[in-house]
Amino acid sequence: MTTILVTGGTGTLGRLVAERLRADGHGVRVLSRHTQPYAVDLREGGGALDAAVTGVDTIVHCASAQKGDEQAAANLIRAARGAGVRHLVYISIVGVDRVPLRYYKSKLAVERLVEESGLGWTVLRATQFHDLLVMVLHGLSKLPVLFLPAGVRDQPVEVAEVADRLVELAAGAPAGRVEDLGGPEVRTFESLARAYLKASGRRRAVVNVPLWGAAYRGFRSGGHLTPQRAVGKGTFEEYLVGRFGGGQVRTGSGRSQA
Repeated sequence: MTTILVTGGTGTLGRLVAERLRADGHGVRVLSRHTQPYAVDLREGGGALDAAVTGVDTIVHCASAQKGDEQAAANLIRAARGAGVRHLVYISIVGVDRVPLRYYKSKLAVERLVEESGLGWTVLRATQFHDLLVMVLHGLSKLPVLFLPAGVRDQPVEVAEVADRLVELAAGAPAGRVEDLGGPEVRTFESLARAYLKASGRRRAVVNVPLWGAAYRGFRSGGHLTPQRAVGKGTFEEYLVGRFGGGQVRTGSGRSQA
């Protein structure tokens, strides 16, 4: 078994990755800004980061933020090269090369840093997690009317399935850019919102609003979707039942909505 460092190891995804790696018998180091003994801000790097990667065979890079990801990745790669790390696994997002959102552009830039790092590397792109979609819908439903971007679809995936795939990749040899991991259903954003409202017991009028800009056009055209890689098993309704309880929520949507 190997020693594996998980960055962002206390987050939604990283925590599950760390748990599964430990269950498989690997030595696991969890790196986050506030968790000892490897409390490191990747954007700053330094001696604490060097110590965290010393003796590590593989890094699973799950840490991410709205700002500073490129600097964080550059610092991590520099430290990994110095420590002789064999394999760097990076989790990215489907559509980072097709949707001109600032955060997506940063994720794409990190992909390129990983590819050019000189390390053995693997990059997995996944669609949005169920957890993130519910967080967004929760915020939108604070108003009496739930306003949604018109014409947008989504393909949410269960985070535990992404964690399982990352663990599989971390235990293997560097594989480059692997096939995307998408949720089992491509759904209209409205159908997902209505399922959320029903499961959470909220009553809101739903209004689809046309937006503007290149990022919106990218989402509307489905740049963030991977229908040919709808390999996830857990549906949004199953997630909602686990999150809110109650019986199975049904929308009558089938497996795919245009």
